[in-house]
Amino acid sequence: MSLFSSGVTDADKRKALRDGLNSGELQRWPGAFSPLVAKLIADIGFDGVYVSGAVLAADLGLPDIGLTTLSEVTARAGSIARATDLPTLVDADTGFGEPMSAARTVAALEDAGLAGLHLEDQVNPKRCGHLDGKDVVPADVMLKRLRAAVSAKRDPNFVICARTDARGIEGFDAAVDRAKAYADAGADLIFTEALTDLGEFEKFRKAVDTPLLANMTEFGKSDLITADQLRDVGYNAVIYPVTTLRIAMGAVEAGLREILSEGTQAGLLDGMQHRSRLYELLRYAEYNDFDSELFNFTLADGA
Repeated sequence: MSLFSSGVTDADKRKALRDGLNSGELQRWPGAFSPLVAKLIADIGFDGVYVSGAVLAADLGLPDIGLTTLSEVTARAGSIARATDLPTLVDADTGFGEPMSAARTVAALEDAGLAGLHLEDQVNPKRCGHLDGKDVVPADVMLKRLRAAVSAKRDPNFVICARTDARGIEGFDAAVDRAKAYADAGADLIFTEALTDLGEFEKFRKAVDTPLLANMTEFGKSDLITADQLRDVGYNAVIYPVTTLRIAMGAVEAGLREILSEGTQAGLLDGMQHRSRLYELLRYAEYNDFDSELFNFTLADGA
């Protein structure tokens, strides 16, 4: 295994994602807001990595209302995808424009090493799926968006996930109808935003044959359902999109307040990731050995 490559290719990751969705086992994908977080997700033993559009926007200091660009999403998602051997699914919002833009989005993210993406049926400017005031485009508009995205795939294992926000706007039955139409248009995975409780998740599973993704975001409209419960009702994947950012920002805010009030970070040390653990994740020793092997020469006398 090379220091800079494990031998796992982008194609391998896409196949792993598709195989995972077909395995009968719930695929668990925490959100990563940086490549380092992705390394931790892989090290702890999760099945994949998720890149949230809301988190990416927040990390840029922006609200989640469609302000980020394709180039920003591609750059950040690509660096996260390259950080591990796990497959990475990315939030591609509404595809950054008209159907042709959605096709370009697929090509760009496939080139960047992503294993899949999801496109949603909201109108622009979009909103967080768990906020009020959002709206959805007519189903035929989303179908054009999806068909364009599917046509742009070069690797057949690249997963196109269709997200519908219709549950909170048009009702449960309309969301089911949209999901079935999106699957017929070529979506490999369906993501229904803001279902309320386990009963709705189970009801949706019984109504739709396509693989399903559940969103377990905090402080939203959905109950926080366990992985075992989602597995038992037949879901294929679950994302925890903003969890790591919320954990990190909560700790950062508390730490900064303590430094301001106490004048030192000494009381925070027990809650910090130790230098040795950071170096372990970064493979610091292996990089050092690599460097030493290349630059261990000495100058000969008289040189």
